This record gives sequence, C-alpha cells and structure tokens, in this order.
Amino acid sequence: MILKYKKIPSENGKLIDNPKYQTAGSACFDLVCNLDDELLVAPNETVKIPSGIAIELESNAFVALVFSRSGLSSKFGVSLANGVGVIDSDYRGEVLIALTNHSDTPYTISPNERIAQLGIIPVMCADLVLCDELSKTERGGSGFGSTGK
Repeated sequence: MILKYKKIPSENGKLIDNPKYQTAGSACFDLVCNLDDELLVAPNETVKIPSGIAIELESNAFVALVFSRSGLSSKFGVSLANGVGVIDSDYRGEVLIALTNHSDTPYTISPNERIAQLGIIPVMCADLVLCDELSKTERGGSGFGSTGK
C-alpha cells in the first residue's frame, strides 16, 4: 500500500523529518510533534499537538488509527486523550494528537519528540439494517464483567 503524505509547516515554518517505521517489524510509524519550542503539559492537562503531516488514504477500505506510545504512557503517564484517534479516508487536514498528562508531574514535550504512532488498518463498512429483534445467544445482553475476571 502507498500512503501519500504532505508536510505541514509549524507556525515558524519548520518542517518535520520524513515519518518512518523504527524497525522492520513495526506495525505503526511514529508521529512527532511539530513544535517550535518546548511545551509543558501540566498534570491532568490535555493539549492538541500538530504532527506536521496530512495524509491521503487510498480508499475508504482503510482507516488510519493513532495510538499512544507505550513508553510515554507507561513511564510518564502521558497518553492519547481519546484512547485511539481515528483518521477517516476523506480527511485531508493535519493530523493532530490530543495528549493528556495523567500523572501528578508536569511533562515537557520537546520539538520533534515522538509522541504517538500511526497504523493503517483495513476497514469493512457494514450495510446497516434496522430490525425489531436480534438473534438470541447464551450471553444475551449481559455486559461489563458478566464473564468473570
């Protein structure tokens, strides 16, 4: 698959380096912050950070998903505000990364720091059919915690 991307300059005109997969086995490539200066994220603060790129997916058979970087979240408590970011195939704006500092310690994001990762995932769009009843299963409507620990 080919993923077209366009670089978006920072407020001061800075462009990021080309995005890349960090290893041959990486499922996602890292997104960096396109900041001109350091950004202090206070405890419990949420910030939207520019990635410096816009993307073009080949078709609506794909979605781009933004995930937290495991080291950033496990070591510093900084992770995506929305769990997983969804970039639809028809979006052409800059990829923004909403991060929340869940820790009690301020965290400083440096320019060009790798702050999230982006994966391209196949999508199957469903034909939505309204019905009066759904088929019965053993589980039925039992939800949260219904299958035990």
